Amino acid sequence: MRQIIFGGDGFVGRHLAPKLQADGHEVVVADIVKSDLPSYRSVRFVHCDVTDPASVEAVGIRADDMVYNLSAKMLSPIQVRAKRHDFFYPVNYHGTEHIIQAMDRAGAPKLVHFTTDMIYGHTVVSPMTEDHPVAPLGEYGLSKWETEKLAAQWRERGMRISLFRPRLIIGPGRLGILEKLFKLIDLNLPVPMIGSGRNPYQFISVFDCAEAARAAFKAGVPNEAYNLGSLNPPPVRKLLGDLIRHAGSKSILLPTPGWAVKRTLDLLDLVNMPIMDPEQYLIADEMCVLDVSKGERQLGWVPKYRDEDMLIAAYSEYRAKKDGRMPAATHVPAE
Repeated sequence: MRQIIFGGDGFVGRHLAPKLQADGHEVVVADIVKSDLPSYRSVRFVHCDVTDPASVEAVGIRADDMVYNLSAKMLSPIQVRAKRHDFFYPVNYHGTEHIIQAMDRAGAPKLVHFTTDMIYGHTVVSPMTEDHPVAPLGEYGLSKWETEKLAAQWRERGMRISLFRPRLIIGPGRLGILEKLFKLIDLNLPVPMIGSGRNPYQFISVFDCAEAARAAFKAGVPNEAYNLGSLNPPPVRKLLGDLIRHAGSKSILLPTPGWAVKRTLDLLDLVNMPIMDPEQYLIADEMCVLDVSKGERQLGWVPKYRDEDMLIAAYSEYRAKKDGRMPAATHVPAE
């Protein structure tokens, strides 16, 4: 079966495409950019801008194709408030709409689509299952939630759409917001935490994300939503403390009053000088842990990578790049 990956040159797509090809499928990567990756030498690449319906149509979806939508604008780089809607919606919502409409015209019914755990907003019940209340805290989460509502409409018209809600995805090739943390540790500076650091922080490996997408396809693309996160995430204090010790740094962890930090960040956001996006800091001291057992029950998917190992691997890649060495091809960080 032909497998079309929109946003296939992005983070998860770079690992999904080789998996599908190894399974014997013809793989088409549709994206706005093409990287010089060895795995792309034997897959077909189609230039595609998902914000343009004609560009999506030109990919040439067929009725028997399996489609994956991994295209997205993320929370990095940080946007000022006035620009957030126009930054996120053209790709996250309208891009998804264009892909689904093209699938409908072609008679292709099967889609795997990635959204985000940030659709949930503040923690109401922990751990969060897929039926947790939905209340996004900003334009990024809202743009993704709107695509889930769009998916629900198309399911009623006969499409099969599996949705994935990942926590912070990390893996090789992208440091994202973690680079700021690593710089503090390298400089032996205090590492501030929003709150006491007793709450856990949960990542998900890019490798586990790619395997989840593959598992959904193999399971027949269930009309369900699935959380993606690690198992047994440690408290922030332990996670960062272990990293500081691994790095041989003299940095200390600095607990802060969560409410005071959030109000300060709110003020900076209000005057268009954001340091973090509100969707990041407003939940930073909450018990935001995803229950991922549904994926195991229905897809046979179990995350393999531990948060501690992923963060240390991310720091190792950061150091390798800073020192001018080639990073090892292991799991490291992302958006």
